[in-house]
Parts: sequence; structure tokens; C-alpha cells
Amino acid sequence: MIFFRKACFLAGFLTTIATLNGCAYLLPQSTAIKKNLLYSPKDKIELTEVPFFPQDKYQCGPAALAMSLNAAGVRVTPEVLVDQVYIPKKKGSLQVEMLATARRHGLIAYELASQLTDVLLEIAAGSPVIVLENYSFGLGPVWHYSVAIGYDLNEGRIIRRSGNNVFESMPFAAFEYLWKSDGYWAMVALPLNKIPASATEDRYLKAILALENISQYKNAQIAYKTLLTKWPDSLSGHLGLGNTAYKLKDLDGAELAFSNATKIHPESVAALNNLAHVLAEKGKLFEAAMIAEKAVKIGGPLAKISQTTLEEIREKLNNPKKDIF
Repeated sequence: MIFFRKACFLAGFLTTIATLNGCAYLLPQSTAIKKNLLYSPKDKIELTEVPFFPQDKYQCGPAALAMSLNAAGVRVTPEVLVDQVYIPKKKGSLQVEMLATARRHGLIAYELASQLTDVLLEIAAGSPVIVLENYSFGLGPVWHYSVAIGYDLNEGRIIRRSGNNVFESMPFAAFEYLWKSDGYWAMVALPLNKIPASATEDRYLKAILALENISQYKNAQIAYKTLLTKWPDSLSGHLGLGNTAYKLKDLDGAELAFSNATKIHPESVAALNNLAHVLAEKGKLFEAAMIAEKAVKIGGPLAKISQTTLEEIREKLNNPKKDIF
């Protein structure tokens, strides 16, 4: 986490790295930003409604996360988050804890691709972005979380809430120099019904799976429905929707989701197998057997699983009183 000494060096530091503006090989993203953001909806924006919490020594993580969570509709103070993200031995907060805590508060925690353009796109869509910076000055890493809340493309500057500063503007090049040390790490915390502006299907799926991994099946289900509004043919989206319904003991919802998956992806053994399993649990054994046979016929990496499902269904057909599933 950042030390208070950062403030003593910052002015001279920015003066020094300002000379890097023209060095494309050192700061490639800042150099190419104009070219890459031709499709940006706005040249200048500042999310003034994002709340500000001053960052106490070593605890920029809780403060930055509180700003982001409040902007997403979760009312929480940095003090409440300290025990959830702050690690005393490390005198700071790890990225994994920042992501996990956002999920625990019922939000999608989405880790951005390592692109400055994606940070700006999120801001343009109204989402503040938590970024991890390094003020090492060659003396070992001095990590710091700030919250990017605006930019000006014409002036080539980014606006952040940082430390004790509610408004801190710096050139893209200066920001990139601070930001690049840990692989351009950034995240947004969003409501379950909102997809990040820069999201790809794979990265958004990863964010939903993280909810499933902590047994937040209802929240994951909502997020899968959100995903399908943008990627309606997503096999993983339909499977995820079915799997979460099944975890929530909603067999009708699971059947519908898996059935939709098989209609869009008729060769998906996973969708066929899961549909057969759910149909069997609902007592639709003859229909289940037909679906399972299709899965077995297709084969592939899941052949053994689908064969087992078919055998269990046939056993249930032969022994109706036996509890197979």
C-alpha cells in the first residue's frame, strides 16, 4: 500500500515522467490512445457523483473499494471493509481480496483486460475503475489503489480519486507509468444486471463463475441472465443458467435452460447430458433416455459421463422403485 511519503515525491516524479509522453516503446497505450478510442462516445467525462473517502495510511484498498461499491449502490464505509480486505502483515490489500469482497456484497467483480482503452470505456459508461499503481521510484514497490473517475481525451489526462485528493488529474503517460508495474491491473464492481462496457464473453463468464465458487447461486443466476441479453447464443451462459437453477432446486428452470441450450447447440453433449439428468429426476424417464442416447451417440470427451447417465436412466426404467438420482 502507499506510504504517506508518496506526497513528498509526487510533484517531482510527474515532472520527470512527463518527458516520456513521446516514448511509444515505453508507454505504448498512452501513445496510441487517440487512435484506439475513436469509437468512444465522449471526449471528456467526470463521474462527479462517485463518493469520496480519504485513504488512511496503508488502507487505500478499503477506501477505494468503498467508493466503487457505493457507486454501484452498496452503502458501506471503508471502516466496515477493513477487516474484509486489509491484511496487517502485508500492510495492504491484495487484488484477490478486493475482488472477493465485492462479490460478497452482491456485485459482479470484473477484472479488466490490461488496456487503458478499457478503463476509459468503463468510465464513459458510468463505472468508476479501481486501478493499482506503483510509486516505487526504484526503491522497491510502493503499491497504491486509486479510483479512476474521469478523463479528457483532448488534453490527454485521466482523473482519479487518490489518497486525500478528491480530484487528481494526471497525463495518460504519467498514469500508465504508475499503472503498468503489476500488469495494468484494474477492476470494476457492478450490479448483477449490468455488463461492463469493455466486457468479453469469456471474461464476464469468469466473473460469474467466481460467484458460483462461493455458492452465490442466486446472484450467479441473475448474472447469467444478464450475460444472455448480450450473448443470447452462449452455450456457457445457458449451461450456467441451468446449473444454478439445479443448485437452487429449481428443476423446471434447469430443464428450460438446458432445453434451450440443446436447441441452440444440438451437438453439445454437456447440454444433452444435463437435460437428460434433470428430466430423469422429474420422472420423465422415457424422454430422458432418448436425450441421453443422443449424447452417447455424439461421443467426445464427455462420452463416459453421458454413458453413465444413460445407464442410470435405464436402470431406473427397469427398477422404478429404486432411487438412482
